[in-house]
Amino acid sequence: MAKFIFRVFLAVILLYLSDRVNGKAKFKDVEEKLKQLNKPAVKIIQSEDGDIIDCVEIYKQPAFDHPALRNHVIQMKPSFDLKEVKINSKNESSKLTVFQTWQKSGSCPEGTVSIRRIRREDLLRANSVQQFGRKPQEVVLKSNTTIEHKDGQSPFFNNTKFTMPTVVNRSAATLVTVGYNYIGAKADIHVWTPNVESEDEFTTAQIWLKAGPGDNFESLESGWMVNPQLYGDKKTRFFAHWTKDSYKTTGCFDLHCSGFVQTSSKVAFGGALEPVSTEFGQQYYINVGIFMDPNTNNWWLKIKEDLIIGYWPASTLLFYLNHSSTLVEWGGQVYSSNVKKKPHTKTGMGSGQLASGLRGNACYMDNIAIVDFSMQLKYPQWVGTWADEQYCYTALNYQEGYGTLPVFYFGGPGQNFNCP
Repeated sequence: MAKFIFRVFLAVILLYLSDRVNGKAKFKDVEEKLKQLNKPAVKIIQSEDGDIIDCVEIYKQPAFDHPALRNHVIQMKPSFDLKEVKINSKNESSKLTVFQTWQKSGSCPEGTVSIRRIRREDLLRANSVQQFGRKPQEVVLKSNTTIEHKDGQSPFFNNTKFTMPTVVNRSAATLVTVGYNYIGAKADIHVWTPNVESEDEFTTAQIWLKAGPGDNFESLESGWMVNPQLYGDKKTRFFAHWTKDSYKTTGCFDLHCSGFVQTSSKVAFGGALEPVSTEFGQQYYINVGIFMDPNTNNWWLKIKEDLIIGYWPASTLLFYLNHSSTLVEWGGQVYSSNVKKKPHTKTGMGSGQLASGLRGNACYMDNIAIVDFSMQLKYPQWVGTWADEQYCYTALNYQEGYGTLPVFYFGGPGQNFNCP
């Protein structure tokens, strides 16, 4: 009798699990999503950190699931030479670049692209299968935050004060330039691993290029991120993101939806970065740049001066960014339901230290530049700093000496004595 009861109980449980997993996602939906995301691999690389990298034939990558891209012919390289676009740098020889952990275990062959495999447990951590890989929708208040110059004066363009929307579930500390047409931006982003308190929170250091109205903007983004809900750990990982409607219904991180066309077999979105910077120790960085090809309007992403990853085909996916960006930001952000309230999250930004700590203590970006239609890299004509919560996360554009370009410091610990 006892065995019979146990079998009935087990059958009920299995029936339930066949429809629901962790109370979040239907088993069938999870399997279908995995099949959609993970394309057949011609080679599989098992990384020492547990990641699996699939080497996928270039024309079988997720981008071609997008209806508008099914007949798309891949542009294998930009029509301009990014290596010719340079800017003077300082202490370049003393800085060290990072690499991705999986690269120690092998490489993908020519004609393929390297894609980090999505696992069942990755989907089960998401709030829903449909939400997987997407940035949380920003909760925006009607009141705005004003961008300020170093002297505290608000910038004006065409006699209009420039403001940024106040987002309830996001805290940012950024360097901003606006008022012109930009077709590229870059920076050396120093790599750290800040604390992330809760699984549903994340922190980034990145570049944004935006265009369009404030409540429905388009944005292309890239940098590094610590996001345990998305990646399943608290490692620092390389990422990209796009949206055409302020994160409402379009776009995603990495290749978790169709849109970005990858051309490189050497870099995988979501791959862990190493080594990372240490306090008053060696500083490591990634060189991130996003540039529009003026002949095709494709927005190209690179992670080193000569390593092109691929592009967003703006003419197909975007509207405002099909011409240029009108706002560029460099800096960091923390997404959490516990920002701008008490008790504040302890999730850090940058190095987890305030910008006033400067080199060796705070996270920073240098070799900051924009590109306009002259196709020349240059430091922006106007920049302003912006911090949503100046006692939790700060921003400081600091010029270290005469004749040098400013270095942008940003970050903070989140909750502290002055940010309870």
